Amino acid sequence: MAAVAGQERRARGRPRPETLGAIPRREGGGAGLSRAFKVLAQSPSSCETSLRKLKFKGKHGSVSADEAARTAPFHLDLWFYFTLQNWVLDFGRPIAMLVFPLEWFPLNKPSVGDYFHMAYNVITPFLLLKLIERSPRTLPRSITYVSIIIFIMGASIHLVGDSVNHRLLFSGYQHHLSVRENPIIKNLKPETLIDSFELLYYYDEYLGHCMWYIPFFLILFMYFSGCFTACKAERWMPGPALLLVAPSGLYYWYLVTEGQIFILFIFTFFAMLALVLHQKRKRLFLDSNGLFLFSSFTLTLLLVALWVAWLWNDPVLRKKYPGVIYVPEPWAFYTLHVSSRH
Repeated sequence: MAAVAGQERRARGRPRPETLGAIPRREGGGAGLSRAFKVLAQSPSSCETSLRKLKFKGKHGSVSADEAARTAPFHLDLWFYFTLQNWVLDFGRPIAMLVFPLEWFPLNKPSVGDYFHMAYNVITPFLLLKLIERSPRTLPRSITYVSIIIFIMGASIHLVGDSVNHRLLFSGYQHHLSVRENPIIKNLKPETLIDSFELLYYYDEYLGHCMWYIPFFLILFMYFSGCFTACKAERWMPGPALLLVAPSGLYYWYLVTEGQIFILFIFTFFAMLALVLHQKRKRLFLDSNGLFLFSSFTLTLLLVALWVAWLWNDPVLRKKYPGVIYVPEPWAFYTLHVSSRH
């Protein structure tokens, strides 16, 4: 009897044939598996589209995996308009002032270059805001808005000072000389008038440039910080972007040399380079927009180095730009070596 009882206990503990290999059931397991199969069935393009619709909820200081997946396409329209208006409205300002007849724009009225500057002060902040809107990364709005406000203030201050300084060219003012050494100013009476012209020069070349260019490069750097992707297909520039690198880099050369902002530019460039190396350790790389901006700045640095090397031994420009950092202005070179021959 004891043996029979032991066999019955072993039979009760032995698994039944119909339950062998069965998967334990859980509540809601079928629904979870079906959702998983639906996700796997999605095409890569739809996955990327859904990732781009995700809302960024992380910190501003880092690039999350969702942000890396939300790579923005190359902004051909914005970069083209940005480069075009920089060349026409900024670089073309003093040229237009010299080309148009003086009778059309008397010396006591705004010149055509001043109207170019007014248009620049409106269009450039608008393009910068549109660029920030298209960033794959959510950027701090407070810093963006304050930077835009300071940018407009600085550009407006520069508008007034630059207008008077360029109008003085028609009276014999020479940009390669300091204010007090200019023939039309050094003999002014009373001498306090010279102080007024130096104040005007300070607003134009120092205060106006600082309030103009510091927020400008800050906004570009903030946008650049979001131009990283883990997708290898987005790590190349399209053909139109390659065509825009040369005019963009050449304009930034003019901006750095004429604006006398080499320290600000080189600080921004090395900050961008450090960010690229830091993100590379996380296997994140520049997308097409970031490559375009970084390539333009690299070309600018090369052009500035060539410009300084070419004018390194110029005694007159050396006297105007003393110190360790020697970066002559193109308009100082023009008044010294070009306009003086005519």
